Amino acid sequence: MDVAVRLLIALAVALTSLGAMSPERSEQPADETEIRIGNLMPYSGKLAEFAAIGRAQAAYFDMINARGGINGRKIRFISRDDNSDPTVALDMTRKLVEQDNVHLIFGSFGTPGNLAARRFLNERKIPQLFPVSGADELSDPKAFPWTMGWQPSSQAAGRIYANYIQATYPQRKIVIVWQNDHFGNDLHKGLQKGLGDLKRMIIVGLAFDVADEHIDGHVSILKRSGAEILLFAGVPTAASQVIRFAADLHWHPALLLNDAAASIGATLGPAGTQKSAGVISATFLKDPTDPAWKDDPAIKNWQSFMDKYYPDGDKGSGAALYGYAAAETLVQVLKQCGNDLSRENIMRQATSLNDFEVSVLLPGIKVNTSADDYRPIKQMRLVQFDGRTWQLIGDVIDTAFTTGQNK
Repeated sequence: MDVAVRLLIALAVALTSLGAMSPERSEQPADETEIRIGNLMPYSGKLAEFAAIGRAQAAYFDMINARGGINGRKIRFISRDDNSDPTVALDMTRKLVEQDNVHLIFGSFGTPGNLAARRFLNERKIPQLFPVSGADELSDPKAFPWTMGWQPSSQAAGRIYANYIQATYPQRKIVIVWQNDHFGNDLHKGLQKGLGDLKRMIIVGLAFDVADEHIDGHVSILKRSGAEILLFAGVPTAASQVIRFAADLHWHPALLLNDAAASIGATLGPAGTQKSAGVISATFLKDPTDPAWKDDPAIKNWQSFMDKYYPDGDKGSGAALYGYAAAETLVQVLKQCGNDLSRENIMRQATSLNDFEVSVLLPGIKVNTSADDYRPIKQMRLVQFDGRTWQLIGDVIDTAFTTGQNK
């Protein structure tokens, strides 16, 4: 073999190696008959109670496919179990991109896993849309333009609670029990920022693990503090225990719950509806078990959807309803894409949602995005449980204006 031939072969190998190493060489899927969507969920492990989100997403896409798909394409939803492990999440994300050749990653659960996959996806210019997380870090268009959140910020929710406490219970002692993870810490941080100088009124704070078996002991400690306000941030099962234990100890503080725990079916019912009377939350989705929505067309559609496409699911599951609502938002993005399913156009349409009304959002809450606004849902509403139904408190709250006294 002469020198010229060897040089040509060496050059070809070098160019091939450089192409394989380039983070921007993830080719656009060429199949024009389907839209491949990747997803990660905790189908097992300590957060498996949220697996209904992924199952509802899959069922929603089954419904869309049964109706003909989107612009002539069927959706192929590839959802994997990451066991809430960020290391597993990154590895599975790589496989979804490099082996399954997905168009985008959608609706994956949890802050740690989404943060672990964020840089990989952004380097390869692959949309990471609507992660199940309220972390501000997942809605930063300047630093990570291919990652867009969906739900309101957890810190903003904390500031809403702070503003409510200042307006309704000024100078009252506060205790907070929060899930010791990114979500719980964010909401706790938002509460402190919102209270500003009044954060001195937080006299006890207790962090707990999802698998904590001593919630009753925590509640007993909190009661002895003499506090008049209790803020809880965590999963529905733990929230239900807190409500029940507090009532059994004849302790009746003003009790505020994070939105994911504010479910009649998953939290208040198991705790006892009378024990739960008076509970307050800031939320953005309708509660499918709330009698207030029994004649609502959107909830009737939800119930029919569950009967046909997710018959084994719980119609009262707030997690399932969340998955349904997020999938409805993604379908709108894909419809707006028309025949151009390039990743660039998917992001372009995700940043062009204008007053989109997701059917199961609370009245007055709409979805809006732009090139510099990566938080589709920025509004929430305060609600209070009267022992039977959630009662709306006041008007829609725009989280952009809930900065409190101290940013």
